[in-house]
Amino acid sequence: MGSLIWFSQILCLSFMLLQFRVQSSSPSQSSLDSSPHLCRPEERSALLDFKSTTNLVDNWFCTPRPIIQTWNESKDCCSWEGIACDKRNGHVIGLDLSSNCLEANLTTNSSLFRLEKLQSLNLAYNYFRYPNLSFGFDRWKSLTYLNLSRSGYMNGSFLFDEIFLLPKLVSLDLSNYYGLLLDNIKFQMLAHNLTELRFLILDYVNMSLVVPSTLLNLTSSLEHLSLRANTWRTQIWVPMSSPAPTLAATPSPPFDLQNNCLTGPVDHVEMPNLILQEVYLSNNEISGSIPSSFFDLVHLTRVNLSSNNLTGTITPDMLSKLVDLEDLDLSNNSLLSLSNNGIGVNHSFPNLRFLIFSSCNIHKFPSFLRKAERLEILDISKNKISGQIHKWEIEGMSSLYYLDLSYNFLTGIDLFGFGNLEIVDLRSNILQGSLPILSTTQDSMQHLFMSGNNLTSVIPSSYCNLTSLKVLDLGNNCLGGKIPECLGNLSDLSDLDLRMNKFHGIIPNSFVNGSRLRNLNLNGNQLEGRLPSSLGNCSELEVLDVGYNSLNDTFPCWLGVLLRLKVLILRSNQFHGAISNSMPAFYFPQLRIIDVAQNDFMGLLPSNYFKILKGMRDVAPADKAKLEYIGDNMQAVKLKAKYIFQALLRRGTSPLSRGASVSPIALKFSVKVVMKGLEVKLERIMTIFTTIDFSSNRFHGEIPKELGELNSLLLLNICHNSLSGQIPSSLGKLAELESLDLSSNKLEGRIPEQLTKLTFLSVLNLSHNELVGHIPEGKQFSTFSNDSYVGNSGLCGFPLTKKCEPPRPPSPQFDEEDDSTAVFEWKFALAGYGCGLVLGLSLGYIAFTTGKPWWVQTGAVDFLLRGDLATVAS
Repeated sequence: MGSLIWFSQILCLSFMLLQFRVQSSSPSQSSLDSSPHLCRPEERSALLDFKSTTNLVDNWFCTPRPIIQTWNESKDCCSWEGIACDKRNGHVIGLDLSSNCLEANLTTNSSLFRLEKLQSLNLAYNYFRYPNLSFGFDRWKSLTYLNLSRSGYMNGSFLFDEIFLLPKLVSLDLSNYYGLLLDNIKFQMLAHNLTELRFLILDYVNMSLVVPSTLLNLTSSLEHLSLRANTWRTQIWVPMSSPAPTLAATPSPPFDLQNNCLTGPVDHVEMPNLILQEVYLSNNEISGSIPSSFFDLVHLTRVNLSSNNLTGTITPDMLSKLVDLEDLDLSNNSLLSLSNNGIGVNHSFPNLRFLIFSSCNIHKFPSFLRKAERLEILDISKNKISGQIHKWEIEGMSSLYYLDLSYNFLTGIDLFGFGNLEIVDLRSNILQGSLPILSTTQDSMQHLFMSGNNLTSVIPSSYCNLTSLKVLDLGNNCLGGKIPECLGNLSDLSDLDLRMNKFHGIIPNSFVNGSRLRNLNLNGNQLEGRLPSSLGNCSELEVLDVGYNSLNDTFPCWLGVLLRLKVLILRSNQFHGAISNSMPAFYFPQLRIIDVAQNDFMGLLPSNYFKILKGMRDVAPADKAKLEYIGDNMQAVKLKAKYIFQALLRRGTSPLSRGASVSPIALKFSVKVVMKGLEVKLERIMTIFTTIDFSSNRFHGEIPKELGELNSLLLLNICHNSLSGQIPSSLGKLAELESLDLSSNKLEGRIPEQLTKLTFLSVLNLSHNELVGHIPEGKQFSTFSNDSYVGNSGLCGFPLTKKCEPPRPPSPQFDEEDDSTAVFEWKFALAGYGCGLVLGLSLGYIAFTTGKPWWVQTGAVDFLLRGDLATVAS
């Protein structure tokens, strides 16, 4: 939601700046265009001096090449990027350094204040500091546009003392200016001094000391006012006019107090000369019912009261009074209901285009909307709507292209004939029977979500006519039959989820060349045969999950050519044979999750294969900080936002004036991994989640030391195999490892002390092996229980009850005078030396003649070290 607000603000500010420059087309203002007139030497010098005092700070919102780096002494400064000059006299009148990530001090003597003819200044998204309480703003008497959004930090309100010195300001943006405080007195001064102000944005400014009624002093001149997230904690009021405003009434700026802490019921202030059109109060703590007088504001066009504590019932009669209403968002008010009472009245809603009632208390589909012919977006998800939705209830919504009814209790819906529908979300209902029939004219359908229902039948062949289809989500149903071959011909299809159904037969081998398929989930069906070779045509494939089927194939090394593949799940099938140890170095470069558990793979673990898994090695800290999910690609996560923006752009309006509460509608590709001995379902997979699960197969031989190079690995599970040898000490280099399961193998020797370096290790299972010796102590090893070591009779120490024998004391010291003792000791030493020499030569001869170091396998060396010669001899 934060990134959506940021994007909308930037877009709106661009519109405002463009509008401001067009409307203020005085001779000096119209000369903002670059011209061949040489800029004045003193102003060029001022710009170069300012450049020399700045540093560059790396951040995500910076432009790839800060324009200040392009400034050059040998060029006319009027031709420099970000500079606009007056055509007549060469004065610099426009400076735009936004998103340059510049770091500098702006003192009274800053060279920037020498640009005294400046009319437009944009320093947004930089890092400026103001060490003085007095600056040089008073020299910018002609400044009309000032944008300091997210451009620095100030502890206090001193900046406003300088802003008051700019009487010609038309547009002011101080949003996200950290530490900035605006009290009630200075807010009144702002309204009194800046009489030309038409655009004012103070989002995220501390205005906790401002009395909200003071805003009334601004309504006469402003065209746009945004005061989001200003930490107000007070009862909310709304300026309301009488139903019949006077002839002198003028439209007010948008009433935008989103993301504050406003409480209590909605009150109102009567203002007969005011026409209120837009109200945005989302993300507050407003309670009580919406007052009936609110619906007398007949000129309202856009209303957002989402994410509050509103109660009561809204009827069609109330809404019908708002004849100009276009956008209405009342979502996330769990006690607010929508009634169908009064549906006999002729409710036409001629202008309604955007309606969101998600997460309210709605029990019936609002059929009174059937005549809303311009309605484009309808979201009534996460409610208590039950039963069947008939065609006559929605057939009048001829412009509808976005319909979200997910997370309700619907048993059926008729979608046939809606030719404009592009996205339909019916997830998590109790839909029964066959899949909804779609007509051949519905080729505009792009996203169809119907997972988590009780649908039975096969997939209709008509779905293959949806040539624009990008997402088909039918998982967690009772669908059967064979997967239609023609689905592979849909070249635009990016996400196909058919998991947890009853599909049988083979996976279609019809994926076309150039397919855009990113996510394919067929987990939990009854599919047989081999993986189709045509998957090699899906160069954009990121997730392939065919777990829990009956596929019978060898390891698909050929999938390594899919350079974007991040998740490969083959769990619980009939895959068999050895995994090749000679794959090319460029195979599987981005693989993050590999799960081949519960199959019939055999042979040695492929050491060279582990070498090429670059996606599990050296993940950069910056990548770890990104909260991104595999398969989302950001476009899917913001699918709703994308469609809402498209709707707004169709109308040529600014997204900032909406503030719509849009929630992600991403197709979640979950996987199941074994952690702490239990199978855990990950609903969404973070890009930094890395796991290797080769458990429950027939692998033998030693654990490859190459596994220790995968230093970004979080989970390693190779239990229930026939692995032998010692635990490689290189596993101690897996610094990010959180879960390690080596249980139920034939591992021997001691537990490496290097494993104590794994400070994130929370799960360790070494049970049912042949390990011996003292269990390492300290750090994470002090947190593991007996269950981590059970079935290793040779282990001792904490947390086991078996104590380790204390080490033998060193040989006693003796004096040279104790000749008898010395002679006695040396006799035994020489005797042992002789026996050891004979035994060593004998063992060497056996090894040379037989070629088999049998004592390693039988543990003879260990017996030798303990002096158990009788056992060795046997």
